[in-house]
Amino acid sequence: MSQGALDGIVVADFTRVLAGPYATMMLADMGAEVVKIERPGTGDDTRAWGPPYDDAGTATYFNSVNRNKTSVVLDLASEPGRAEARRLVARADIVVENFRAGTMERLGLGYDDLLDVNPGLIYCSVTGFGSGDGAALPGYDLLVQAVGGLMSITGPEAGTPTKVGVAVVDVLTGLHALAGILAALHHRERTGEGQRVETNLLAALLSSLVNQGSAYLGAGVVPGILGNRHPSIAPYEVFPTKDRPLALAVGNDKQFTRLAETIGAPGLATDPRFGSNPLRVAHRDELREEITSILATAGADYWYDELSRVGVPAGPINDVAEAFEFARRLGLDAVVSVPGSSTPQVGNPLTFSRTPVRYRSAPPPLGGAAD
Repeated sequence: MSQGALDGIVVADFTRVLAGPYATMMLADMGAEVVKIERPGTGDDTRAWGPPYDDAGTATYFNSVNRNKTSVVLDLASEPGRAEARRLVARADIVVENFRAGTMERLGLGYDDLLDVNPGLIYCSVTGFGSGDGAALPGYDLLVQAVGGLMSITGPEAGTPTKVGVAVVDVLTGLHALAGILAALHHRERTGEGQRVETNLLAALLSSLVNQGSAYLGAGVVPGILGNRHPSIAPYEVFPTKDRPLALAVGNDKQFTRLAETIGAPGLATDPRFGSNPLRVAHRDELREEITSILATAGADYWYDELSRVGVPAGPINDVAEAFEFARRLGLDAVVSVPGSSTPQVGNPLTFSRTPVRYRSAPPPLGGAAD
């Protein structure tokens, strides 16, 4: 069997729901041994987050972020449970936890508490709002999308703030945690020193606002809802066609010229209203009218084929089933089979030439390893 990049690394996973489990599943896919610590009786909250359920009756939400792990049931409110947790940490390289700030410390399982047990430990804490004044706030994705500004720039029109259709803040935070853990591993490899790594949902979201956050900080612009339009690029939005919507993502003048020629309106590229991207942004409503009238003459798939052929970024609005089929047609390994599972899973998006990710086991039953 091929070697994983993190073979031999042991992770004590005290996380539940999404951000933490996503990060630890990525570590597991790369070869780490991940032991998921769960509370008696119910385990991870997402075990009960259904429907939908797979053929075995397991919530598909739980399945999405828990493959390649084993499960251990520990009552951390009891001294025997905490003692067992410390024994597990003693042989671990990494601890990941996403309790409310201060919880692990109250249990005697905080970073400082565990240094005597394991001085080289990498200890990653994921919280909702940090360990300061926001420590007591519950860290749920919808809440963070609301207070973190994301909903204020998302929605069909002004006055209709809308959450993203997946818990994207949890996923982004999990990826930030993963990056921090891997950097800490590299530092330990060079120096032998472990360290504490911290991130939180709000900080990860603010970082991920990128150009929108920079617009506020650098120019005093408070972004608002633009629907599917882009604040700084045009045409970069969704257009109706003869049958279904089409996304156009025209990022430069060369692409715009190709767009104009391909849709049979080369004069758009020389129109003084549309001669540069700033001009197109200033006249986006007129430009939309021009393009919409032309795209209405044919279907989205026709325009996708024609525009893709000349290098203009375009694509129909696929549903989730169509998205997986599109990935299959492109030859991407987006769907994988996992030993011990009767249902497929979404593949890890990373590929390695020497240490490929591996799918060793299905998400575990509570208190055990997958068959």
